[in-house]
Amino acid sequence: MAHSITSKVFVVRDNIDTDQIIPAQYLALVPTIAEEYEKLGSYALIGLPDDQYPEKFVPEGGMKTPYQIVIAGRNFGCGSSREHAPIALGAAGVEAVVAESFARIFFRNCVATGELYPFDSGLRLCDIVKTGDEATLDFDHDTLTVNGNTYQLKPLGDVRPVIDAGGLFNYARKSGMIAAK
Repeated sequence: MAHSITSKVFVVRDNIDTDQIIPAQYLALVPTIAEEYEKLGSYALIGLPDDQYPEKFVPEGGMKTPYQIVIAGRNFGCGSSREHAPIALGAAGVEAVVAESFARIFFRNCVATGELYPFDSGLRLCDIVKTGDEATLDFDHDTLTVNGNTYQLKPLGDVRPVIDAGGLFNYARKSGMIAAK
């Protein structure tokens, strides 16, 4: 239930698909098993082409990323419907993705799993911000401040309490929609 986070950002471009986020060979990892969840995070964004993204998202041999915020262009999370994609990013330590637009099913999987806050930006921040820049994401004001500039993001609205609760099932339990375990 963060109100703001300050972190270095990792910047990607347009059409980052779920196979780039978590390649198919890692889908056998079961996110509900703690060790496998952690391992899933170590492979987050490993499918990005090295020539376009020389900086590694998760340092070699590491389990976590130093970047809690990912900045993306258009259509982030396109491709398959695998819920492993937001889970892998969350397992790596990402709190939020700020993108020009999201693939609809990826956005829904962020909410359903409670792993990530998917913020829409009206601006093409991936052309303004560079990997390694430090940014502050303010959840209460829906802003991203980086390099002395503050950018307004689209409010999360009704999905924020669902993500705050840790996903759809936790939210449903906490709000009495379904019986608690």
